[in-house]
Amino acid sequence: MIYKRSSALFAEAEKVIPGGVNSPVRAFKGVGGTPIFVKEAKGAYLYDEDGNRLIDYINSWGPMILGHAHKPVVDAVIEKAKKGTSFGMPTEIETQIAELAVSMVPNIDKIRFVNSGTEACMSAVRLARGFTGKDKIIKFAGCYHGHSDSFLIQAGSGASTFGTPNSPGVTQGTAKDTLLAKYNDIENVKELVKANKNKIACIIIEPVAGNMGCIPPKEGFLQNLRALCDINDILLVFDEVMTGFRLAKGGAQELFKIDADIVCFGKVIGGGLPVGAFAARNEIMNHLAPLGPVYQAGTLSGNPLAMAAGLAMLTELNNGAKIFNRLAEKTEYLHKGIAKVLNENNVVHTINRTGSMISVHFDEAEVMDFNTAAKGNNDTFKKFFHGMLNEGVYIAPSAFETWFITDALTYQDLDFTIAAVSRVAKSL
Repeated sequence: MIYKRSSALFAEAEKVIPGGVNSPVRAFKGVGGTPIFVKEAKGAYLYDEDGNRLIDYINSWGPMILGHAHKPVVDAVIEKAKKGTSFGMPTEIETQIAELAVSMVPNIDKIRFVNSGTEACMSAVRLARGFTGKDKIIKFAGCYHGHSDSFLIQAGSGASTFGTPNSPGVTQGTAKDTLLAKYNDIENVKELVKANKNKIACIIIEPVAGNMGCIPPKEGFLQNLRALCDINDILLVFDEVMTGFRLAKGGAQELFKIDADIVCFGKVIGGGLPVGAFAARNEIMNHLAPLGPVYQAGTLSGNPLAMAAGLAMLTELNNGAKIFNRLAEKTEYLHKGIAKVLNENNVVHTINRTGSMISVHFDEAEVMDFNTAAKGNNDTFKKFFHGMLNEGVYIAPSAFETWFITDALTYQDLDFTIAAVSRVAKSL
């Protein structure tokens, strides 16, 4: 495929935008080459500035669960925009989507809308600290909760070692209150809790990790985490920015039958517009201003366009389990098809899948945490990414990102993708 126009646009963007992009992964640094500039999208397809059509497997990193430019969502945004784009005042639609979200998700009484998943997770941790009166948090290596300072922490050595910043600008003072655990390793978490007794406000986790590829929780891991939190008066925070309203109507809580204390949302809940939210039972949410002492605010929170898009999206997803079953079936079909052709071509790989999230790791060992994800052959992934791109299939430009399946994909699209993998595999 030819990307002359995208290359020219990227060169222009680099002059006025750091790295030419407004979010780092878009720059193709993990795979090399020039980013693709999108002109428009519809259904399961992207159309770039050079006129190429690509089958899309990132879907704006998750929210396009029903496809790009989904008519009910687009219509809702257009009609709402005609009446004004922002007021900084309460609107009825905020209550409508809040009531719907609370009815769909287990174990939440109230929800507050913000402007991004980062803001939702940041606010959830502040609320957890304010509610418990404790300062420290536990996060898991490889789980991404946005770019708030508390979350940009890499591994230390030993169970009680403080985290250290892995981005300049994050202070040691912030880092010392973030403890790093190993995903899917409950004994490691127990060691951290024991070494920091009565100091931990919350444990925050992606119930299905999506930022080291798709990594499901091992059987019993989330249940044991819930029990550990209960015993030690620690709040369990589920970052469902990716999984919320995607893995099931009620998200990962419903799928795994685990109640979190605070749940963070984004992506699907805004129908593709910038949005986030966090929710909990009354006892916790009533600590938020203006009811309680924990302050959180946002000028554009509850933006009517985002609320309109989200309400239209959730209304369709609330119509039953059929859509989630279809998504899971399509993802399983893709999984089996890719595995078959990679095996036929003797390409070493592991595929992880949960619901409509899936990722291909080029390593034969089980991928269950950040360390095992990092062992994958990145050179093979780079070849795979560009090979698929040349075949007209767009996957995440990083070996450490999940793919997101949309219901707009047809089985013809899936067969086309599997055939493309077969052709690309011959050169891996």
